[in-house]
Amino acid sequence: PMRSIRQCSASGSRTRASAPLKRSGNEPPLVGMLSSSVVAAALLPLVAGLTLDSGSSLGLGGTAGIAAMSLVLERRAVRTREGAGSRSRSIHKLAYFGKIGVGTPPQEFTVVFDTGSGNLIVPGSDCGSKACTWHKRYNPEKSSTSKLVGCDGSERRDADSGDGIVITFGTGRISGNCVRDSICLGEACSEGAFISSSDETEEPFASFTFDGVLGLALPKMAQSEDFSLMSRLLDASALRSPLFSVFLSNSDTEKSEITFGSVKKEHMASELFWVPVTGQIGYWEVKIDDIAIDGKPQNICSDCRVAVDTGTSQLAGPSEVVKQLRQTLNVAPDCSNFHELPKLGFVIGGRVLTLPPQDYTDKYASSCGLALMELDIPPPSGPLFIFGIPFLQRYYTVYDHANSRVGFAVARHAGDEPEALMTIRAIRDSAGDESGYFLAARH
Repeated sequence: PMRSIRQCSASGSRTRASAPLKRSGNEPPLVGMLSSSVVAAALLPLVAGLTLDSGSSLGLGGTAGIAAMSLVLERRAVRTREGAGSRSRSIHKLAYFGKIGVGTPPQEFTVVFDTGSGNLIVPGSDCGSKACTWHKRYNPEKSSTSKLVGCDGSERRDADSGDGIVITFGTGRISGNCVRDSICLGEACSEGAFISSSDETEEPFASFTFDGVLGLALPKMAQSEDFSLMSRLLDASALRSPLFSVFLSNSDTEKSEITFGSVKKEHMASELFWVPVTGQIGYWEVKIDDIAIDGKPQNICSDCRVAVDTGTSQLAGPSEVVKQLRQTLNVAPDCSNFHELPKLGFVIGGRVLTLPPQDYTDKYASSCGLALMELDIPPPSGPLFIFGIPFLQRYYTVYDHANSRVGFAVARHAGDEPEALMTIRAIRDSAGDESGYFLAARH
């Protein structure tokens, strides 16, 4: 997941460098995608999947207003390999993909909408690497509105001025140029800056079944506000509310979707509660007060933080804590105790957000293991947990840009009986000291 970013002149000489996970180049690690070669993330529909709420009347870049809009997501299983050598195995992870249009007229790309990154990245027509040629590529000559810009969003006087960008990930590298052009979600279009890659390493990018990534992190994660989709929507006063929400389903009987500008109560089976963002880098990062086993706090994570990341297909956490959980949960490799495993809970904002065994284990035939990837992100960005797809299928999440907070509610899924959201409260003895905890249901 480690990555460093440097901006370069057009001739390729290095002009600026940043330490891993710092804000300089500002493209984040895309944890699940790059360390596991799988990304299961959010968002994007075909135009037919776009629905506008009634009463939409605000303008966006000369297009029809989108005071609130929902984009239907396509769900599919992605096959990848985990491990190395004779111990490797083929596994399947769910992914949520969709389509955007870039340029005039729009060139269609399949992307992941990723709350763990801040920029749009798509392959460029000048990229001849296998990872690019196996995907759709952006051709600026086929767009009447394409313009090269500096990677800080500034105007670029000619092709020999300004700068390009190199993004180094833990398992690969992308280099490219920064471009400004029309970017469309369904029929709603606005002009913005993005990265058109000119080179991508074969590992891991050639194996991906999507073309690019559209970042939805806070603006600090983007190269500049012109690279941030939400910043552009808010500057245009195009949204009813300055937020977006994500609903992911694992069922064919209901649609997964992202909604810009409103919260959908029909996706919630509990109250929606808010937790402030604690980080300074741009992740949708909140504080974890503790970890609970069957509702009982374990006092093993008193100052932990977690990034809610639609661009990651699994769960991850600091290796020290994950090792403790592996020992405490004691998942039998032969699955013999699977039906006796406890619920794993994370205490956030005074509530216990629980995951049943099927969400925190990998179960294949008669083989079981803890599905918590060990991930050590150094300060100041880490240590950090990552809540990916398994968590996002269990909880409906809302991302409020204006107030820098994340909302959580139990997700309502068709045909499922939702669990009550549990509130954790301290029990105090006669002297007023905390002597334990009790759980109370919230609806």
